[in-house]
Amino acid sequence: MLNKHILHHVHNKGFKEGEVYEAYKIFFRTLVSEPRLKIINLLREGEKSVSEIVKELKIPQPKVSHDLARLKKCGFVKVKVVENFRHYSLNKKTIGKLMSLIDNHMAKYCVHILHERKGDKKNDK
Repeated sequence: MLNKHILHHVHNKGFKEGEVYEAYKIFFRTLVSEPRLKIINLLREGEKSVSEIVKELKIPQPKVSHDLARLKKCGFVKVKVVENFRHYSLNKKTIGKLMSLIDNHMAKYCVHILHERKGDKKNDK
């Protein structure tokens, strides 16, 4: 069952209820990419230019630019142009809060999976 807020918004935009799941898939697929997650986590520290992101994450510039475009399109990041450079920042109002929720959830429910994969039985729940 979909939240009434999202349903109202979707209906006002002319979409059917079933179509909203496409938006969910786009949102969650954005988070599936490890390079995009690295960019998101780096931007949690503050605003960065493309060249700073490339340098810190050691990801090729075309890949960073492609991922930033996806993150921007989905509202994960904001961009401002300063002279000839684009500076990216995390959408702290929504994505910053979401990442904090994800961190807390992972610490409580998911990190033990890493221990299981390593065969570390003392940390299993």
